[in-house]
Amino acid sequence: MKIIKNFSIEGKHQKPIVTDVFYNETHQPKKVVIFCHGYKGFKDWGAWNLMAEAFANAGFFFIKFNFSHNGGTLEQPIDFPDLEAFGNNNYTKELDDLASVINWIFNANEYRNEVDLQQVSLIGHSRAGGIVLLKSNEDSRIKKVITLASVCDFGKRTATISDLDQWKNEGVKYVVNGRTKQKMPHFYQFYENFIQNKERLDIKKATEQLAIPHLLIHGDNDTSVLIHEAENLQQWNQNADYKIIKNADHVFNVKHPWKQKDMSKEMEEVVDLCINFIKN
Repeated sequence: MKIIKNFSIEGKHQKPIVTDVFYNETHQPKKVVIFCHGYKGFKDWGAWNLMAEAFANAGFFFIKFNFSHNGGTLEQPIDFPDLEAFGNNNYTKELDDLASVINWIFNANEYRNEVDLQQVSLIGHSRAGGIVLLKSNEDSRIKKVITLASVCDFGKRTATISDLDQWKNEGVKYVVNGRTKQKMPHFYQFYENFIQNKERLDIKKATEQLAIPHLLIHGDNDTSVLIHEAENLQQWNQNADYKIIKNADHVFNVKHPWKQKDMSKEMEEVVDLCINFIKN
């Protein structure tokens, strides 16, 4: 298996998009899968590398990347040394980053004999579930989309009325990263960007208008994004293939760091569902 890690794709926002590819070098075209991590996430979190290997072994060309403003750097793609960047992240930057990755693989001469550019699928976890639904509705090059433990509404997550005035006055609010214990900033630009792009960032509208196959996966023990959000997505697109993973939490019973050689049983179920969905 060819694994090329931590190379940089140039995006629109002056920070590198740190990227990995996993594939078996056969000089035959393979379906392309692009994976997007969620909020406070990164491409090497938990068992995402094991997932990437599983896709490559199943015959796919698998791409995963860090959003340019996720807080990681080219030198430190794991953890969050660049909190200034994290504070300046927003939904439209993430959509731009995903567009840059899609454009990159369409123009990457070094992989021309390894990829089938007529068969590009997106996978998004948590917040990135919303991102991949929006992008799939915008970009006709995407042929299938998978959401894992996805949110269904960015507006409800962007600000509550009670903290909006304080956020505006102070210019920043903080969330504590439970793993690293860092106080991670959200600058007020995040809310302003959402309001300015509210129509584009409407996950409900994008899901209702989705014209490609959608696999919707959620754990029934998810306390971070409750299962009713998956039920909303399924209601908005009743053609979606909806799968509930029994006894699975928000990350399908994986944690970081993940030192085991195998994925959790629940994550293996997720990966098998994804592979079969894209293959067929």
